[in-house]
Amino acid sequence: MIKFIFVLLFIIFPVLTSCKYEVDINDTSLGDSIRKDTLVLFMPVFISDDNPVSEIPIVKALLYDQHTLPDTYTYRKGKREFQWEKMKRYLAELEEWHQRKPVWAILQNYRNRNGEAPLVVSFRRNEYKRVADTLGVERYQSVPLYIPGDTVTPVRYGRDGSLVMYLGYEGRYAKIATLNRDEIRQVPLKYVKVLPDTLVFNKIIFVDVTNQNAAALEKAEKKWLVRSMNPVTTGKHGPPYMQETPLGIFVIQEHKPKMIYLKDGKDEHGGFAPFASRFTNGGYIHGIPVNEPHTDLIEFSPSLGTVPRSHMCVRSATSHARFIYDWAVPKATLVIVIK
Repeated sequence: MIKFIFVLLFIIFPVLTSCKYEVDINDTSLGDSIRKDTLVLFMPVFISDDNPVSEIPIVKALLYDQHTLPDTYTYRKGKREFQWEKMKRYLAELEEWHQRKPVWAILQNYRNRNGEAPLVVSFRRNEYKRVADTLGVERYQSVPLYIPGDTVTPVRYGRDGSLVMYLGYEGRYAKIATLNRDEIRQVPLKYVKVLPDTLVFNKIIFVDVTNQNAAALEKAEKKWLVRSMNPVTTGKHGPPYMQETPLGIFVIQEHKPKMIYLKDGKDEHGGFAPFASRFTNGGYIHGIPVNEPHTDLIEFSPSLGTVPRSHMCVRSATSHARFIYDWAVPKATLVIVIK
């Protein structure tokens, strides 16, 4: 069951608590993700699978019409499809959230730029010889998540790029609600990018790792318009260099016209991936990779839409990657990876 937490926010009077959310807003080390908020309380409200999603209209209105796939199609001896009903459930949840006007935030630690996360209470070495929590989330490029009131040792890691609900802060810690496990957690403020109060996510890219396809949707006039329906190649589990594209709800954080990649196991440039839109860690939606010494763009690969083959990224036709690059607004477009 897809089950997400919603947070009901309201102000309480000072006499009800001695806890105070405050921070030195002149401290530049905290970056631009600081808000002056009152203390907030939270109540989990779960949306049932019985909640009707038939009222979520999805209408095809393609802006990109190359390499377009039908709703259902065959691959080898099996059937593949666009999972519209599953997408509708996410859209229904998102619309429910938007009605309550939450404050959104992004967990950020690309290349450990905000500092290496501390070790969690329970960790292990995974098949890639890297430290990970019990859910398989690696320490590198991740964010430490603490139980509220206990900031000695984190209980697990949050992936870079993950969308969360921001509930305020106390001292140098933000309080957030995660969307994937219905948890309230505390996070050092340096790992949290708070988004504008007025932000409404009207653009979403659904990536399906089971069917190896992607659909870009845009809300307009109370309808969700399908802007593209295309084959993709997602990440493969293949230690020590290839990793699955992680499931979850992420935010596109930046665009790169060329994402330079290294040769496996070496510090040498291996080539570039064009029109790259980064949504988590080193995971991008991008065009067909161009291996050195070649420089000309490649439009399509027969491997698209077949089986996972990439190093975590979502590989698409180059013209489609360019469409996403131009259409998706950084820090205002979601990437939802489903199975």
